[in-house]
Amino acid sequence: MARRAFYSFHYQPDNWRASQVRNMGVIDGDAPVSDNDWETITRGGDNAIQKWIDNQLQGKSCTIVLIGANTAGRKWIKYEIEKSWNDGKGLLGIFIHNLKNREQMQSGKGRNPFEDFTMKRDQAALSSIVKAYDPPYMASTDVYNYIKSNLGSWIETAISIRANY
Repeated sequence: MARRAFYSFHYQPDNWRASQVRNMGVIDGDAPVSDNDWETITRGGDNAIQKWIDNQLQGKSCTIVLIGANTAGRKWIKYEIEKSWNDGKGLLGIFIHNLKNREQMQSGKGRNPFEDFTMKRDQAALSSIVKAYDPPYMASTDVYNYIKSNLGSWIETAISIRANY
């Protein structure tokens, strides 16, 4: 079954890293938004941003949170995680700090954004249910290859976890 994914990430610092993952060709992803388009969306305020996110999530089977240095705690990342979980979508995270950006720089490792949520049913942290993968390499090319080799199975695992929870 073809899987379609929504990518959630902190746009300004991680757009370059996110585009590397999105362009791997492993799965069908959401269409990238240009800087100009994103500025137009954000000028519409919170309602326009929420509507855009909701529209982007339609028809997706999984949300992939690309975790950079400052992803956790961001308002719209939190919204995307909560909406995805509540809509029954698979959910996973990938730490992308060791992928290089446009300036060929890596960044510091960010905090797991799933730690910000507690499941009402059993008071478990969402981070104990949703997997966040941290590629075990320092070289950007090795991180890229690791993500590309595993992304398909990570998505299937995320969908299975959500279906069974």
